[in-house]
Amino acid sequence: QVQLVESGGDLVQPGDSLRLSCAVSGVPFSGCAIAWYRQAPGKLREWVATISPAGTMTDYADSVKGRFTISRDNAEKQADLQMTNLEPEDTATYYCNAKFIGNSKDYWGQGTQVTVSS
Repeated sequence: QVQLVESGGDLVQPGDSLRLSCAVSGVPFSGCAIAWYRQAPGKLREWVATISPAGTMTDYADSVKGRFTISRDNAEKQADLQMTNLEPEDTATYYCNAKFIGNSKDYWGQGTQVTVSS
């Protein structure tokens, strides 16, 4: 059974930093591209960042470029999203997504809440 478990969400103030983690099991982690998405209340889920299976390539939404960093540790089967200089507009539930290259299947975590408010 494939499981993605996100953690690290919290209530923070504007300008603060936060690190989200996604622990993956049940699927060959090194064969998965990992992405983070987020969904704010009343809005569609939006893509935030992606990292390739080997961790050699990353891509970011314009809204987070320069503030967020996606990384992964294939030995630990974990991917992280380091978020800095957080803004109220970053408030959302953040979801981890794993796309297994072998069968192109997508797997999702349950989400972790990030609230940025003064």
